[in-house]
Amino acid sequence: MGGFTLWVVVGLIMAAEFVNGWTDAPNAIVTVVATRAVKPQTAVGIAVVGNMIGAFYGRAVAETIGTEVVKAEAINLVTLGAALVAILLWSTAASCFGIPTSESHALLAGLAGAGLATAGPAAWIPAGWKKIMLGLVISVLFGAGGGFGLGLVVKLLGAGWPREKRDRVFRALQVVTAGGMALSHGSNDGQKFIGILTLTLVLAGILPAFRVQPWVIILCSLVMGAGTSVGGWRIIEKVGSRMVKLEPDQGLAAQTAAAASILLASGFGIPLSTTHTINTALMGAGATRGLSAVNWGIVKELVAAWLFTFPVCGLIGYLTAWLLARL
Repeated sequence: MGGFTLWVVVGLIMAAEFVNGWTDAPNAIVTVVATRAVKPQTAVGIAVVGNMIGAFYGRAVAETIGTEVVKAEAINLVTLGAALVAILLWSTAASCFGIPTSESHALLAGLAGAGLATAGPAAWIPAGWKKIMLGLVISVLFGAGGGFGLGLVVKLLGAGWPREKRDRVFRALQVVTAGGMALSHGSNDGQKFIGILTLTLVLAGILPAFRVQPWVIILCSLVMGAGTSVGGWRIIEKVGSRMVKLEPDQGLAAQTAAAASILLASGFGIPLSTTHTINTALMGAGATRGLSAVNWGIVKELVAAWLFTFPVCGLIGYLTAWLLARL
């Protein structure tokens, strides 16, 4: 039974990593597609490669997820399986409506709920949750503030240039920052599932202590890359074309601000939502043309999905763990 449970949990991790690449990684390329800096198929290729490379960027986020969110001695494989069910149900449902969700918050909420059902509040580690709250601040404030500030700077730099030259230069620079955005996504979101898989191996007794193995990184990066190759076109269309009508200079500013914020957080082992970061950066960059340049109706949809993620995924994680423990 233990071996069967292990394989089920590993399968759920791979499914969640695939969904992460499918529904979340498209945020890394939304701006280059919306501004027509590169063709969609080329953008997907950039996202696949960047995400896979980014997964090798340190171990800090993986260690935070695996050792600082819930106590390993208080949970079991069923707890992890329940958390992963929450991610899969929530993210897949939202993607059907083209709404980008935060797999980060879905994972954390699922872990919190499943851990609560397994061992009560004692399963939570306060220090890790402080990092998570800090990540929320970074994703929103640094994303929006950075996108707006860099948007003004880039706009000033391009002032006086002929429209054709300005767009050509900024589109070329966007290709570079798109790679950086994809790499930053892999460095944070990719690392989260690396941490979960490593924790699974510890709970199963395969690893004596939490230590990320190279083959775990390779496996997770390949699966995330496969998910990214699916494209997530509905999400790209909603965020990149309907939420903000992006110009190349705004796309460049948003990508740069988001990638810098995410890489900074990854370096300190702070898990944050790459979805929140790039979308708030897009709002900030778009607002440089005035508040009316942002479709606030779409923004309300996104914010509603973000707000519901924690309670819904927490409840799914709790109920799934509670039910499985009684089967």
